[in-house]
Amino acid sequence: MKNPLLLLSAVLATMGMSVATPALAQAKEQFVPVLSYRTGPYAPNGTPWANGFVDYLKLVNTKGGINGVKIAYEECETGYDTARSVECYERLKSKNPSFVQTLSTGATFAITEKAPGDKIPVVTIGYGRSESSDGAVFKWNFPIAGTYWVAADTIVQAIGKKEGGLDKHKGKKIALVYHDSPFGKEPIPLLQERARNHGFELQLLPVTPPGVEQKATWLQVRQSKPDYVVLWGWGVMNSTAIKEAQATGYPREKMYGVWWAGAEPDVKDVADGAKGYNAVTIQHGAEPNADIVKFMLSQIHDKGQGTGPKEEVGQVLYLRGVMSAMIGIEGIRSAQERFGKGKVMTGEQVRWGLENLNLTQAKLDALGFKGVMRPISTSCMDHMGAAWTRIHTWNGKAWEFTSEWMQADEQILKPLVKSTADKYAAEKKLTRRTGQDCQS
Repeated sequence: MKNPLLLLSAVLATMGMSVATPALAQAKEQFVPVLSYRTGPYAPNGTPWANGFVDYLKLVNTKGGINGVKIAYEECETGYDTARSVECYERLKSKNPSFVQTLSTGATFAITEKAPGDKIPVVTIGYGRSESSDGAVFKWNFPIAGTYWVAADTIVQAIGKKEGGLDKHKGKKIALVYHDSPFGKEPIPLLQERARNHGFELQLLPVTPPGVEQKATWLQVRQSKPDYVVLWGWGVMNSTAIKEAQATGYPREKMYGVWWAGAEPDVKDVADGAKGYNAVTIQHGAEPNADIVKFMLSQIHDKGQGTGPKEEVGQVLYLRGVMSAMIGIEGIRSAQERFGKGKVMTGEQVRWGLENLNLTQAKLDALGFKGVMRPISTSCMDHMGAAWTRIHTWNGKAWEFTSEWMQADEQILKPLVKSTADKYAAEKKLTRRTGQDCQS
């Protein structure tokens, strides 16, 4: 007698329907969408991030997956465009994503509105909406490891240390040269707060994306003579800014970039002309000798399975992709601890895992991140979990760390996060979660 399930499958196929076969029903794969941009003006920066992200997923699968659950992934090209990012999200959400990493602040704003209804966590490692670290309001957002307010705050601290103390900011002028987009505008509230507290003047200089034309901006810099320039750029905007600074004679050692303005593509074409240029790093920088880099080389690239060129392994953006994938994967692993090892987790279960993430130093070391990252511990109320950065400086040939670990000032950060999150909650008619709500 023929298998009745196969007969049913054949009948349903003629009707444009389907039924799960035993083999499909037993398949155990955790789906991870990869919103990437390998084309357009931001491709030189977006590509190495995506390569690192995908390579880490491959690495996990070579080890049997997450407690036996393999990872399935699919890339969707966004071109760093918000509308295309949302299209990718809408197309891939039918595959039951574990989480989505938007890789764009504009996309984060748009997808934040959709995620609660879709029950898909929005993971933004070191970017996105800074106020979404408030888990009492933003239940589905996870800006884990740090935000742009953390980056901006520690840049102000680094400048203060160079000057001999935060009190030395008084009477100084800091110019913010920023990408005129949601991403570029993120640090403004924090810098305005610091300016009020310390008595420095903040000059705002927006740059029209993608930022290939900045002569008028740097003419303003030359005329106003700021004591420091904070560069909040991405892609070609960064190298253009450094070249213009060189052309106008602005000292590169008085420039501090956000972490998206502090990678190899931003400085390699300028080389010695960028010497002395500084950028903040959230958790990591270029780490060519890290264990995770050795794992990637020996277990992925040396076996011909690398996504991109071997020489980028260990560089800033590649490692950022690796770190971003690792944090998402550990959120899934955390969920399995509660809901069942060896099981495929739903987006809602992964949300719980990300909210109860505990990356101790011992765990990080075991994963290959010894000397790269500090511990991260999230909670119901704290969806960021860490606020540590360092400064690295371009020496003409490579990035080298030039500061100790710095932590964002909670006395500055927490009130700003709460007031901004409260405003969002009022606009959206959301009720803050309480500790009791967190028990469920």
